[in-house]
Amino acid sequence: MNTKVNTNKDLALYLQLKEHFIDRIQNGVWKPDTLIPTEQELMKEFDVSRTTIRQAVSILVQEGLVEKKQGRGTIVKPRKLSGNLSELKGFAEEVLERGQTPKSKLIRAQFKTNLYHENSMLEVESEEPILLIERIRFADDTPVALERTCWPKHIGEILMKYDLNEARYYEILENYNVYLNRANEKINATNATVDEADSLGVRAGEALLEMTRLSFGVDERPIEYTKTLYRNDQYHYNLELRR
Repeated sequence: MNTKVNTNKDLALYLQLKEHFIDRIQNGVWKPDTLIPTEQELMKEFDVSRTTIRQAVSILVQEGLVEKKQGRGTIVKPRKLSGNLSELKGFAEEVLERGQTPKSKLIRAQFKTNLYHENSMLEVESEEPILLIERIRFADDTPVALERTCWPKHIGEILMKYDLNEARYYEILENYNVYLNRANEKINATNATVDEADSLGVRAGEALLEMTRLSFGVDERPIEYTKTLYRNDQYHYNLELRR
């Protein structure tokens, strides 16, 4: 790896360094939640001044890639998962696209009646049972989301055949020729309750991103109603706007 900067280039040395540092983060040389080398080590490696190192690192801090910890040094911040509002994807698909491993921990799965709001959203009678599944979702070993999904009985009976700690709902349903066509999503800010905070490894009252999704099949009948709470330090949404 070429670690020298080019003093003859028009680009300032600290900007060249910044690009070197970003490459190391993106390529996993500097891993999330680990310390980057000290200023002295970087000065020796790149043969530049302490001021140049500090300027480059300062940009990484501003861009949210690293964080200075008092008494410890500078730490690479974990990458946030990114949802795209123009694509209908499951959590596992988003995690895999980031090169991480999706995992789940099942809290409960049971058929329930008289979930009036959920039954209404799924357009089934209030006395008809629907499947309620609650899981903690992980990217590698980091808890990212608390997921609560509801499904009509005929869909729930399919899903209950599988290990719901591992199940990827959309893939399973496609094997039964059940395809999602579209979904409506709503995003809100909320605060973690004590139980939610405990599940996600954050402080009670911490800000969370709440996403509710109502998904429809090819026959335009609703087949999934989901509320997911995301850690704000682990997840964000992308939205491309055009004019």
